[in-house]
Amino acid sequence: MSGSQGSPGLLLAADIGNSHTVLGLVRDGEVSADWRVATVESRTADEWAVLLRGLLGEHEDEIAGIVVCATVPTVLHAWRAMLAGSFADVPSVVVEPGVRTGVPVLTDNPREVGTDRIVNALAAATRYGGPAVVVDFGGTATTFDVVNSQGQYIGGAISPGIEISLEALERRGAQLRKVELRRPRSVIARNTVEALQSGMVFGVASLVDGIVGKMLRELGAEVSEVSEVTVVATGYLAPLVYEECGCFTVHDPWLTLRGLELVYRRNL
Repeated sequence: MSGSQGSPGLLLAADIGNSHTVLGLVRDGEVSADWRVATVESRTADEWAVLLRGLLGEHEDEIAGIVVCATVPTVLHAWRAMLAGSFADVPSVVVEPGVRTGVPVLTDNPREVGTDRIVNALAAATRYGGPAVVVDFGGTATTFDVVNSQGQYIGGAISPGIEISLEALERRGAQLRKVELRRPRSVIARNTVEALQSGMVFGVASLVDGIVGKMLRELGAEVSEVSEVTVVATGYLAPLVYEECGCFTVHDPWLTLRGLELVYRRNL
């Protein structure tokens, strides 16, 4: 691999979540290639290196930098070892406390806020301005993050993710089984499979509209019109419920990867 510290060039961005790791090749906010792989805590640094090189293929020599955020400490440890060993010649940034993001975090304990959430806040404030609400649909958690008009992160909410909620029903319900996550024909289901799908899709949509609505009311003192607040949907499960929600302004599937590029630029 080759690159220079003056410009990020083609950047490999990695968002390591509890269920999946999203990888993308980013340049100037545009994602030219992307992959989603399972986040396996037992995967070693060498195994990650083999996986990455297999995915990158002919793009490997184009990578000028690597930026990573992670919510899984054991996997981040493996990535640090991989970056130091297999990709030592490539400039890299790991998003963690002390790394410059330009986003003031106005919470009781800023260090406990997930780095992916700060990255999302940065991307939303940069691309759309504030105030903004970001809803990130992950498999383990659906997160809600709020940026005020000054670009400051002021807090958010966390609810169970769609996949983990469905898995809980499957495990604890004696007559329930694993179903495909998709929109059913109608809210009033006529069989068990569609009943589960209805509860997941329309239930989550209602939850999202409800929480975002309350957040907008709390932001009421800052904005004169609700329409002044950008509400962004992101995460790989967003397409499942996006059309069922009435609160969203925009669907930005690469918000986190774009935010990672912004962090990289601020630190190299």
